[in-house]
Amino acid sequence: MAGIKPFKAVYYNLDKIADLSKVVSPPYDVISAEERDFLHDLSPYNFTHIDLGRDMPNDDATHNKYTRANETFLNWLKEGIMIQDESPCIYFYKQDYKIMGQKYSRIGFISLMELEDEKGSRVYPHENTHAKAVDDRFKLCESLESDLSSIFVCYSDKYRKIEKIFTKHVATTEPVIDIEDNDHVHHQLWRLEHSGLIAEISATLADQHLFIADGHHRYKVALDYRAKQLSRMAGGSSGAEPFNYVMTYFTNMDSEDLKIFPMHRIVKKFSCSSGALGEFFRIDTIKKKDDLLVVLAQAGRNEHAFGLYTREGTKLLRLKNRLLIDEYVKEGSKEYKNLDAAILKSFLFDRMGVKSEDIIFTKDLDQVMGMVDANEAEAGFVMNPVKISQLKAVALNGERMPPKTTYFYPKVLSGLTVYKMD
Repeated sequence: MAGIKPFKAVYYNLDKIADLSKVVSPPYDVISAEERDFLHDLSPYNFTHIDLGRDMPNDDATHNKYTRANETFLNWLKEGIMIQDESPCIYFYKQDYKIMGQKYSRIGFISLMELEDEKGSRVYPHENTHAKAVDDRFKLCESLESDLSSIFVCYSDKYRKIEKIFTKHVATTEPVIDIEDNDHVHHQLWRLEHSGLIAEISATLADQHLFIADGHHRYKVALDYRAKQLSRMAGGSSGAEPFNYVMTYFTNMDSEDLKIFPMHRIVKKFSCSSGALGEFFRIDTIKKKDDLLVVLAQAGRNEHAFGLYTREGTKLLRLKNRLLIDEYVKEGSKEYKNLDAAILKSFLFDRMGVKSEDIIFTKDLDQVMGMVDANEAEAGFVMNPVKISQLKAVALNGERMPPKTTYFYPKVLSGLTVYKMD
């Protein structure tokens, strides 16, 4: 199995950084160009200066955003802006947040995860990766010889053994990081050095299937980086070399505090009559658009359902006949074919000729309705969230979900810990 291992994390020096909220950042892949510029200007020590640098006109093979990131990182270490832990630890990470007024607390931990050859590995991705994004992250990893951000992995712990260790032995101590982000998520990080407790945590994960929730590109980079390093070793690998591990955030998939947001579809060009929709869907009118999410969630308990928002009003679409799924969804296992995203694509988008370049994905319902109201899009399709059981089933089949199917919330902040592999 992919074992876990404590490590000496690099993190911000609280004696040098007065306000951590100005230097940590969201994961690089959810930051827009405008937000990157804002974060760069927020502090000269904001993590995006190394994690998401700017391209410059005169960049070449030897001077570019990757070499600048390495130079900046080394300067921060030299100046004591970031420091390395003295002892190997795992780092418990608690996030308190609200959704629609309801309070949640997601508990996890950051450690190293052993990398294995993809064939026979018990680590299961659920999304495809894109070569351009992998290449970008690989160059950054190779330049810094470091993992800057954790991949996000789910394990099963129905009896909350790991959470009980946290509650009894860790939560009563002072966190090393305690901040609130712009989304009002409260982030706290603790060190755990106790080898016996770390061994108990490792035993809980032993022989488990592990599922990647976020960070598929970073995971692919870690595998590629390991493969490249192994290819250079004439005498073979001991397995203990730093490149055999990747920095990973682990959390319990059996917890009710693990939340997956739906990814809605904004369609710029969409022309479809009620008659055409009615061929496969029951159509109900929703008088108040604010009621859409509640009605959609209720329908989604027993049916495949979607919200449709246009300037003509708000509709609920419910698939009439489940028996047609095998006929119209041409690819994948039974579990894949029963994903709402696969059904929407096959029954509507493919049949109506909706082009992929005319689809915008977002977790923000206000953006869906706002763009339609502003005549920037013709329709918005509102989705129910994917269940963790669906993700698990599709991943175990060795399949990948349709693009932009899941959005795990809250995100793991970047800049909390760095794994330096030299």
